[in-house]
Amino acid sequence: MAHLSDIEIANSVEMKPIKEVAAPLGLKEEDLTLYGNYKAKLDARELTRLENEKDGKLILVTAITPTPAGEGKTTTSVGLADAFTKLGKKAMIALREPSLGPVFGVKGGAAGGGHAQVVPMEDINLHFTGDFHAIGAANNLLAALIDNHIHHGNALGIDSRNITWKRVVDMNDRQLRHIVNGLQGRVNGVPREDGYDITVASEIMAVLCLSNDIDDLKEKLKNMVVAYNFEGKPVTAGDLKAEGAMAALLKDAIHPNLVQTLEHTPAIIHGGPFANIAHGCNSIIATKMAMKYADYAITEAGFGADLGAEKFIDIKCRLGNIKPDAVVLVATIRALKMHGGIHKKELEPENVEAVVKGLTNLDKHIENIQDVYGLPVVVAINKFPLDTDAEIEAVEKACKERGVEVVLSDVWANGGEGGIELAEKVMELAEQDNSFSYVYDLEDSIEEKLTKIVQKVYGGKGIELTGPAKKQLKQLEELGYDKLPICMAKTQYSFSDDATLVGAPKDFTITIKNLKVSAGAGFIVALTGAVMTMPGLPKSPASERIDIDEEGNITGLF
Repeated sequence: MAHLSDIEIANSVEMKPIKEVAAPLGLKEEDLTLYGNYKAKLDARELTRLENEKDGKLILVTAITPTPAGEGKTTTSVGLADAFTKLGKKAMIALREPSLGPVFGVKGGAAGGGHAQVVPMEDINLHFTGDFHAIGAANNLLAALIDNHIHHGNALGIDSRNITWKRVVDMNDRQLRHIVNGLQGRVNGVPREDGYDITVASEIMAVLCLSNDIDDLKEKLKNMVVAYNFEGKPVTAGDLKAEGAMAALLKDAIHPNLVQTLEHTPAIIHGGPFANIAHGCNSIIATKMAMKYADYAITEAGFGADLGAEKFIDIKCRLGNIKPDAVVLVATIRALKMHGGIHKKELEPENVEAVVKGLTNLDKHIENIQDVYGLPVVVAINKFPLDTDAEIEAVEKACKERGVEVVLSDVWANGGEGGIELAEKVMELAEQDNSFSYVYDLEDSIEEKLTKIVQKVYGGKGIELTGPAKKQLKQLEELGYDKLPICMAKTQYSFSDDATLVGAPKDFTITIKNLKVSAGAGFIVALTGAVMTMPGLPKSPASERIDIDEEGNITGLF
């Protein structure tokens, strides 16, 4: 039998009308803004009405350090939610929206996989309900207002050499990283160096995801620092009177999107900041809604537990006043082999020795979740067809020796049925008391926060600040931004800032190249290593394999 692609599996399942998916949540058709038959917007203002309703258990899905072999956090999240549904529990997923950059670049679609997917997957991966376009429009309106202000006399004294706000586009386009604009005479603006970020790296994306309501959104937009004047003082979006117009562009985008899994479990998909260059979590509004509507709300933080999960804990939980009840740590035999030093092309043959060697990476993530974040954890081995019994047993044995629950998850092949044991373990863990804690205190200095992340979460010995970063740190302290949490922009492929150091390296130093305040979102971005806020396309991008036929059927999206 031919192996079906993800999109072929998705297209083989008949979706329920979205109003039928919403009905068990107590939502009527008039409570939804329909986008066709299978997508809808939920009203963010529902949270006020639901304020006194009891919260369901919040389950965080994270993973070991990613490799090109893949881990499957979204697939596991979807399958886990379907397993809860099969067990008769009311479950809901809260996930991020995919960016068009990776969809057409190297990663492909991002709606789960196999028989554990959210649908309609083509829509979710391509434009969806237009949220990212609204974020891009709001971002670029602000960019236009900055240059327009300078053109018309520059009453705020903006230093055009110190504008920190970039334009964005939701596509991997290295050509736009560094540009010069405003050429060809005064009528076309003031010449200056500029650049583009990808939309998911925009502070507006972070602001949308960290806002609790429209008023909070406007206040955060108002506080965003866009430039510095000739005296070195910050200029904000509020100084340009931009927050109202930006919020108007985001009036629909603030409302979470409701879709379904292949097994018709309701799924909220809303917001999509990357976890290596942003905070990597879906919106607070979506997560809180899932907790109100369901007994078990499953959410995912991007990349490994050192990146997405740390930011989920230290940024999202702080700002949203929420905390998880249990954590699922996703691992694959293939990824463990890569952490054991095996090349991607040599992963198929059985290699227990490489798996055991790669377990150092799993160990460090378990230690972080249990000892640093203070949360109960179950390891989910995301099963691949070529995994052998001996390889799986090696992981199970190591986890049991460490007193950690471990479950074989087969949701890719069997949907919710393949996640029953995982769901049962998660239910047990979610009932336990935990000692949830942050990695650092907000009162710590910027250097102390950075050092605690590196030492406690990454396993390094400390930080080193470049000359520019030292100046920026001093300026941030003088401006009173030093009590904000940290958003570390770091490679996802290693605990260190060197993507080639797999496993669990020790005694390394993280070099902080730049420190930038995202005063609206409410955190300081620390840029390390070779992390870029505008990715490029690979030699053979996924777009080469994406097509559509005369009947509107899309192929090549995974």
